[in-house]
Amino acid sequence: MPQSVPSMPALLTAAVKYLEEDLFPALTGYHRFQTRVTINVLNIIRRELEMRGAQSAAERTRLRTLVGRDGDTETLSHELSKLIRQGAIDLNDANLRTHLRQSLADALAINNPKWLKP
Repeated sequence: MPQSVPSMPALLTAAVKYLEEDLFPALTGYHRFQTRVTINVLNIIRRELEMRGAQSAAERTRLRTLVGRDGDTETLSHELSKLIRQGAIDLNDANLRTHLRQSLADALAINNPKWLKP
């Protein structure tokens, strides 16, 4: 993509800035609420674009370690579920707990990062 075209996260940031700083303060009631929802959605999309690639790669690495073979993330995730149901991986396994905690933290970092703050 040419350098003169802003990145998608930059475009979303600009849209959110306009909505938050210029439009939102002038609204009331239903339209104010809907604009807040729209701002939240745009921020989720921006964070997804910024973080998801690295998160997915790390998740796949964790899953390969847990399952003991290679594959795509979805297949490995299903395989992990199967191994847990069969009792082949103990729920107290430290690697499993680390994977689950990190997967939850990754999802929250995109969907609602306020939940991660102490």
